[in-house]
Amino acid sequence: MSKPVLLVVAHGSRDPRHAATVHDLVRQVRARRPGVRVEAGFLEFNLPSVSGKLESLAAEGVRDIVALPLLLTRAFHAKADIPSVLSQAPARLRIRQAEVLGPSPLLTSALERRLYGAGLSPADKSSTGVVLAAAGSTDPEAIAVIADIAREWRRTGWCAVRPAFASAGSLPRTGEVVESLCALGCARVVVAPYFLAPGRLPDRVAREAGGADLLAPVLGAAPEVARVVLARYDSAAAVSALAAVGA
Repeated sequence: MSKPVLLVVAHGSRDPRHAATVHDLVRQVRARRPGVRVEAGFLEFNLPSVSGKLESLAAEGVRDIVALPLLLTRAFHAKADIPSVLSQAPARLRIRQAEVLGPSPLLTSALERRLYGAGLSPADKSSTGVVLAAAGSTDPEAIAVIADIAREWRRTGWCAVRPAFASAGSLPRTGEVVESLCALGCARVVVAPYFLAPGRLPDRVAREAGGADLLAPVLGAAPEVARVVLARYDSAAAVSALAAVGA
């Protein structure tokens, strides 16, 4: 029985750095799992579109696909946009939507490694306050997940870890949290962007992080992200295999 194709579903962006990062990540995933075909599709702004990629895979004779949302929280895109696009796929395709990437201890490890790569020392951890800067959402579940990640990460030895949000309508903002951690008495304050790729919102975080001592880069095509992608794929593929056996 052939393994399902892994279709990485990215949001897309007018910023060319977004698509470049997605393709870098796809190359990493392919290198880690040469026995699995890995493709990428975008919801908007970039090509190939998800619908176009599904049509081309169906035309090739592909039957089984795991569609993996390249998202860090299970908000509107994962709950509505992606299922809507997948529901319009060619009827011959059997598609299972995998879980989103976050939360995962691997992603938290990647955040920490990005901070150390940007110049923070592990010896500074206990005296450092971290701003966990995420996109934000109108979905309370997504906001709660970011708060939970911050709480869990704080327990690993940081002076403090507090969430901040970049999108309009989501509070608090990065600059406000930087100020609050300075007032708390943290010896240094750093900003960890919880984003997969560069773009408009990470750029906003960078603009608002001026009072911080250090700003880490986005997660990007970190090896930990590739490992989470494959873990989510494996879980969804295993469910698909069980369903096929029971059919």
